[in-house]
Amino acid sequence: MRLIIFCFTGLLYILLTGCATTEVEKDTPLQLSELQDTALKSELAWEILESLTTEVGARMPGTAKDAEAVAWMQSKFKQLGFDKVWLEPVTFPNWVRGKERLEMLSPFTHVLPVTALGGSPSTQGEIRAEVQEFKTLKDLQAVAAGSLDGKIAYISYRMQRQPDGSGYGPARNARSLGPFVAAEKGAVALVIRSIGTDDTRFPHTGSISGSQSTQPVPAVAISNPDADLLSLTLARGKPVELLLDIASGYQGNYTSYNVIAEITGTRAPHEVVIVGGHLDSWDMGTGANDDASGIAITTAAARLVADQQRPQRSIWVVAFANEEQGLYGAKAFAKAHAHELDRFVLGNEADFGAGRAYSLRVNVRSEALPAIAELARQLAPLGIELDLTRKASGSADIGRLRAVGVPVVDVGQDGSKYFDWHHTDNDTLDKIDPESLAQNVAARATIIDFAANSRIIFGPIAVSK
Repeated sequence: MRLIIFCFTGLLYILLTGCATTEVEKDTPLQLSELQDTALKSELAWEILESLTTEVGARMPGTAKDAEAVAWMQSKFKQLGFDKVWLEPVTFPNWVRGKERLEMLSPFTHVLPVTALGGSPSTQGEIRAEVQEFKTLKDLQAVAAGSLDGKIAYISYRMQRQPDGSGYGPARNARSLGPFVAAEKGAVALVIRSIGTDDTRFPHTGSISGSQSTQPVPAVAISNPDADLLSLTLARGKPVELLLDIASGYQGNYTSYNVIAEITGTRAPHEVVIVGGHLDSWDMGTGANDDASGIAITTAAARLVADQQRPQRSIWVVAFANEEQGLYGAKAFAKAHAHELDRFVLGNEADFGAGRAYSLRVNVRSEALPAIAELARQLAPLGIELDLTRKASGSADIGRLRAVGVPVVDVGQDGSKYFDWHHTDNDTLDKIDPESLAQNVAARATIIDFAANSRIIFGPIAVSK
């Protein structure tokens, strides 16, 4: 059992006593039990997941596969009987991956599997340069400007495995900011240890920051075993020369689409419970964990809720475009719906694979906390506990709505293995456990049913600064 820490005794009192006066139109225990049992037995999410990964596969923004995915999603929503299905345009700079080559030339010779980081410029032909290692991004930031003239910078920090994925944040900055810092220090390129927890030779891709005003150097990632090899070679104290040749870069703009489906509510159709995930992936693997599983979980959950009884509030499922390269779909959605944010009564996103769900975090107004205690009781049979030690973020895409006042809940999932496969050729369907996938569907179905069949006012919440 995980220990739930309540910071204030007053809050504990509200949670334990306030539910009696909360306006919740509760399902009967039989109805809720039937919904969760149906979700746990349903193969709908697996069928959606298998279809997307098999029939479309990798769907990098700006590619022909991106367009295939949009058409697939639109067709799938219609096939599943959603009341309305529509597209909203999302335009972004089109980054194209080209050839990729990395070799160690001296003091030993090795060919190193490599992947360019999203947003990286081309090397404009071969770069042959000595490499200098930095244990962390902070170490690279600490050296003088121009001190790496003509060299390749290498950041060797290794991501730490954590069940909640919290090791990702401290490691990610090497990828997102490293190419710009390396440029400031005079380097001609950057190599990073992959932001991942596996021991395979599959390098992990991912985007560099799109918010920096300076120009980055060409940037690539190598696998954990190859990073070990490079560090061990450098530890011998001899100059290490690398050859790097990548031909990636931006080629104009591309327009994709957020794909949105609605189940129209009966009593309050203008009020919307919004859920979803991102439709795009990288061009490696088939994007099963990131984020076909999220699309499958939220789509199946919404459909199962409506199959039990038509909800009183409307439900939107959003398949966001181009999350991977800069949250373009989320930003476009927030802008397009900025005039009607009060419609969105509660949001939830699935974008952390299909590991078993174990916790519920919330970011709602204080008056809604008694209702959240009731929701937690409904989720308890699934092994999910309320965690009030930190607020929900809304995850990447719906987090853009949370930032402007829309209340959200997060479902904590076991991510122990998620970053073994994240952004690699290893992100494939076989990594998904069907039972854990179904348990996640049951959790989301419970949340959607609770919010869509109530009069609870969950927000607005404090706006992020």
